[in-house]
Amino acid sequence: MIKRELLPSIQFPISRPELKSSWQRAAKLGVIFFLFLGFSMANAAEFTLTSSNFSSGGRVYDAQVFNGFGCNGKNVSPELSWRGAPKGTKSFALLTYDPDAPTGSGWWHWVVFNIPATVSSLPEGAGDLKAGLIPEATQSRTDYNSLGYGGPCPPEGDGDHRYQFKLFALNVEQLPLDENSPAAMVGFYANAHKLAETELEVKYSR
Repeated sequence: MIKRELLPSIQFPISRPELKSSWQRAAKLGVIFFLFLGFSMANAAEFTLTSSNFSSGGRVYDAQVFNGFGCNGKNVSPELSWRGAPKGTKSFALLTYDPDAPTGSGWWHWVVFNIPATVSSLPEGAGDLKAGLIPEATQSRTDYNSLGYGGPCPPEGDGDHRYQFKLFALNVEQLPLDENSPAAMVGFYANAHKLAETELEVKYSR
């Protein structure tokens, strides 16, 4: 048995008041950290995409529907606006996709990239290259094998299809692509240079 007097005495360099004060400072720092974290997450979540032509989860109107393939819409691209792009954004890319198309690989309806960082909206009809509403940007081929916007035109009786307008904030001013680049390639580069992404999804059936 070890005698009590042989045990080393334990010295506490911090008094009880000082220890209490240290815990209080640590607690305050913890609160500040979590407030800062919440503020940062809130800022990151502010990157949003909206349209004056439809709301998220809503339905596409005839004006945005394709004209052809048995559809009789006006094929006018919707107005799109965004805000909250993260710091360091140098350009944007927009890809519009129908994951429900009966092709095995969906259907690309609109592909726009090299949108300048100073732009925060696309006016209605910007998907018509002849209108020249976004001359700085590149609009490449859709699955209609044409440049610019091609609206929804799902098979008749196929139920609701989802149309996803995905906007990417990118860390480069230009993607090394041109108007003949396939949509999947644009998507690859957009994801590779993505700082943030936001989406607006709508539905349509006939």
